[in-house]
Amino acid sequence: MQTIKWMMGPVLLAASAALASTAASQQPPEGLTKAAQQAQRQLRQTFTNLSFEDFGPAPLKGPLYQASAGGRIIYYAPESEHLIFGAVYDSSGVNITALSQDQSARKKLGSLDRASALTIGPAGAAEVIEFTDPDCPYCRALDRYWNSRTASGKAVRRVIFFVTGIHPGAAAKAEHILCAKDPEAAFKAIYSGEQPQQLTSCADGAKRLEAHGKAVQAVGLSGTPTLILGGKIISGFQQAEIEAGLQDMGTSTKAMVTRPDG
Repeated sequence: MQTIKWMMGPVLLAASAALASTAASQQPPEGLTKAAQQAQRQLRQTFTNLSFEDFGPAPLKGPLYQASAGGRIIYYAPESEHLIFGAVYDSSGVNITALSQDQSARKKLGSLDRASALTIGPAGAAEVIEFTDPDCPYCRALDRYWNSRTASGKAVRRVIFFVTGIHPGAAAKAEHILCAKDPEAAFKAIYSGEQPQQLTSCADGAKRLEAHGKAVQAVGLSGTPTLILGGKIISGFQQAEIEAGLQDMGTSTKAMVTRPDG
């Protein structure tokens, strides 16, 4: 995955499994307070399918807040200045973090200017919103994957937005594609590694590329490629996750078609 460079303030990073943090090793189990002992018992009783070893206080203090950044849900404890990257599960095993990510993705779909996008693929096929960079090697690998699916009769409809803030030559190549008489052919040529002697520019392409930049900001991307697939955000070329998402989309569509009236 090609990552956009960004800076973080002076915060400490805590592992998602905060219960097994290094702070636990600083206080032996026999030294636990009554509240901690009760919490340990509750943990074991609630998540019976997991085996826990070390247990102790996490370095977090005060309330915990949730935010979305680059398609990911993060958690912040302002009192102790800890930032947590990880997943939160409820007692039923449901990934609450994933549900929040999906909800955030659905909200962002409405703000995208689809008219400015480059669309590749047959109408009626499973739709994938794709944020890509012409100079990103992982984006090119993803394009080869889509091409192989098309060749096997499993084409998707790609709604493509270009990300131009990573590589210095990406904007010129993206505009070249958008200005071409056959944008799809130009896209395939660039992503196959061709280097045109002269890149085309035009007012319409520049305007559309500006709209793509606004779409990137709206979604809050942290890298390329990034996909929005069935309301889920997939960061990077994660083939197994993509195929699972496409399967889920197909299952949902089939259920809607076969659901009886009333």
